[in-house]
Amino acid sequence: MTAPGLAPTRGLFITLEGIDGAGKSSHVGWLADRWRSLGCEVIVTREPGGTPLGEQLRELVLHQPMDEHTELLLVSAARSEHLRASILPALARGCVVICDRFADSTYAYQGYGRGLSLEWIDALEREVVGAHRPDRTYLFDVPAEVAARRRAAVRPADRFEAQDVAFFERVRAGYHARMLADPERFLRLEGESSIAALREQIAHDCSQLAHFR
Repeated sequence: MTAPGLAPTRGLFITLEGIDGAGKSSHVGWLADRWRSLGCEVIVTREPGGTPLGEQLRELVLHQPMDEHTELLLVSAARSEHLRASILPALARGCVVICDRFADSTYAYQGYGRGLSLEWIDALEREVVGAHRPDRTYLFDVPAEVAARRRAAVRPADRFEAQDVAFFERVRAGYHARMLADPERFLRLEGESSIAALREQIAHDCSQLAHFR
């Protein structure tokens, strides 16, 4: 059932998910180019963020100390703005929307990682997202220890990246639970595979999605 005030979508909505350090973001630009090569208009965006307000909320969520309940509400507020101001209009134009993180991240990070009520997160998702879930979600899956080594080699940590391995093990478990609940939407990708192997797998899936679009 569609949430109040939201029109049915067209286009194609693709998300990339995984714990910090899984490698998903390095494929976003390539994936966009892949869909452009198929003749599609492509919008690339991210969460939290995706709009001027969303980017301001992103800075708060990633860098300012806050209670985990406040964090969840800010993430949900950013998603509401993002969905209505950016994602849904693009889908209505028939675009392929590629989003680095979406609602699955909230379930994994704030639910499993922070330990907040999954029932509360479900209720927020129903109100904010409604029926507007991704058509395909690529889950880049790596052990928490591997992701930790990658993060340490790349950049200073934000509030999430600074969490310990146990936190990311819980987040990873949250992603697995989400995938098991909706297996046809998810495509799990072995994050320790080579870039070439991962892109071959994704390219094959894109061709199938384009065929049924």
